[in-house]
Amino acid sequence: MFVLHVALQGCLRGRDVVYGLTADTGGHIRYLLDLVAASAQDFSVAEIVVATRLFQGAPGPDYAVPEERISDKVRLVRLPSAAPGYRTKEAMHEEVASFAENLVAWIAAQKRAPDLIHAHYADAAAVAAIVEARLGIPFVFTAHSLGRVKAAMLGGDAAGAPDLARRIATEEAALAQATLVIASSRDEAEVQYAGYESYNPGRVRVIPPGSDLARFAAACPHPRVDALIDRFLDDPGKPPLLAMARPVARKNLAALIQAYGESPELRARANLVIVAGTRDDIDALDGDMAATMRDLLVLIDRYDLYGSVAYPKTHRPDDAPAIYAYARERGGLFVNPALNEPFGLTLLEASAAGLPLVATDSGGPNDIVETCGNGLLVDPRDPEAIAQACLRILADPALRARYVAGGARAAAAYDWDRHAARYHALLRALLAPEPPLRTPWQLLVCDIDNTLVGCEAALGIFRRWRSQQAGLAFGVATGRSFHSAMAVLEQQMSPRPQVMITSVGSEIYHLDANGVTYTADGAWRAVIEAGWDRGALGAALAGIDGLLPQGPLEQRPYKLSYFGDAAAARRVRAHLAEAGLAAGVIHSHDRYLDVLPAAASKGTAVDHVRALYGLPERAVFVAGDSGNDVEMLRARVQAIIVANYSDDLASNAALKHSYVARASHARGIIEGVAHFRRMLAHAS
Repeated sequence: MFVLHVALQGCLRGRDVVYGLTADTGGHIRYLLDLVAASAQDFSVAEIVVATRLFQGAPGPDYAVPEERISDKVRLVRLPSAAPGYRTKEAMHEEVASFAENLVAWIAAQKRAPDLIHAHYADAAAVAAIVEARLGIPFVFTAHSLGRVKAAMLGGDAAGAPDLARRIATEEAALAQATLVIASSRDEAEVQYAGYESYNPGRVRVIPPGSDLARFAAACPHPRVDALIDRFLDDPGKPPLLAMARPVARKNLAALIQAYGESPELRARANLVIVAGTRDDIDALDGDMAATMRDLLVLIDRYDLYGSVAYPKTHRPDDAPAIYAYARERGGLFVNPALNEPFGLTLLEASAAGLPLVATDSGGPNDIVETCGNGLLVDPRDPEAIAQACLRILADPALRARYVAGGARAAAAYDWDRHAARYHALLRALLAPEPPLRTPWQLLVCDIDNTLVGCEAALGIFRRWRSQQAGLAFGVATGRSFHSAMAVLEQQMSPRPQVMITSVGSEIYHLDANGVTYTADGAWRAVIEAGWDRGALGAALAGIDGLLPQGPLEQRPYKLSYFGDAAAARRVRAHLAEAGLAAGVIHSHDRYLDVLPAAASKGTAVDHVRALYGLPERAVFVAGDSGNDVEMLRARVQAIIVANYSDDLASNAALKHSYVARASHARGIIEGVAHFRRMLAHAS
């Protein structure tokens, strides 16, 4: 496999990237180089080329070198475009056509054309679209950050500004044309992209970036780094609140200074350390960095934080581990107050180095904190909330220890080799598609958590069994969102489902002909949306005793999700009936409560799919383990309850017809299907 990456923005070189050198030289370059390094370890990848712009003059001569060999498999190729000098991302649209022409010519001169193009940022996607139109090479797209998100952060009429409007239009085209979109987090896949007219959730995959965290886990203080910071501080021994980010508006460092400056208790307990890129002279900083840096200095002066805040001018690229270790050794924590953080690589680094986190609740940190249990999420627009979260960790040694322990899980959860394995599996599937079965004679639909997955050995047996079921269409039905479900299935190397019933039956997705992407079932949406008034239901349920809304990512257009016990579920049902609001209420694990359109459930969704396939009732098998599977199990004749069930399913009067397997997890599914097939054979 030959993969061509296209990345036009910033100052890209194979080694010793100077992050923050320009406003566009940021995390996307780190992501790209780490991805390429991991990809090169895969024997199925024969060649990787990274194509970027060649430019003369500032910021230096390295960026005018036409080719740079990174490793045996990897080359960095610089191609000229219309302008000879460095271009910011706001001006990059003027280089797209000329760069694309030069890239087409470069490809034509190679012994072998790339199999796929991976475009990084929308301007690169515009280039890739031209190449695809000319040469037929498909492309995948990683946005890294989005114009609509920036517009929302800036507020007002920002989306109408010429630069942003152009960028958003380019992103719309990229989402419409890319074969596959790679996202770093559920927030990116389900919230950020959702604001685009071209948004197709079934073409977006969440693959969290990896990180080489070993050097951060082994981080040690360094006297030179300590001196770099300590020279600012009257009491260097106090725990530091450490922030490390480029001084650009969306990183929201001003809110952290405000939080610190307005909290006497926080100022008494901690120092503030802001590592905001490198600079020789503020006036020489690129883009909005100069203005942002001045704003930070004005705030430091306004709150008279001299002696309590450090803001070193420079640090070496390899100083980051020692900076984290500086904060760890003094009992500090890491703070990321960004208005939106597409992923959050520095959070993983800091966490691996032993620092608890206080992080923005917008973007990738949601996934990181949920996965690792290593800190607190806050509203980045609320300085008081930032201060209170910092104080909570500083004041509670047991909580701090728990978050530090959670950080140790980061290296296992965010691994570049795992990322590359999933990424390459998708690319290979796109290049050699296995179209879904269009005329199945049987259908199996099963829950995911604790049914299909939960036992690695059982899932391995299921994979082999599934490969031998020629006429069987396979689907899943889950309370998870599409992207959450797909991430779990791909991480566990599950067979790819032909149909995905997600969000407790309120959404259905069908596998496309390319065998990789999915298309939402619009007919099902039309069925369930009749009589659905999400706003009225949310208002009616506000304030019900014992009912707590789940996080924003768990809320879906046709699903309201809460935490609540059985008593709360009874109150919800009674309150909705009294208010005359039609909705289904699903309660499971004595904790989760979902409110759905009256016509929506796993059971009705399975029946919708059965009808699409034209299958009789006896051709459908369903399997589950918990309370949110009851509707599906009750509605099907051939229902399977795996042995590791919960919520007392086997004693549920409505499920007496079900087969209760002796085996747990995926083995129980196989056992149940075999049982019902034997019954069918005897009946015939």
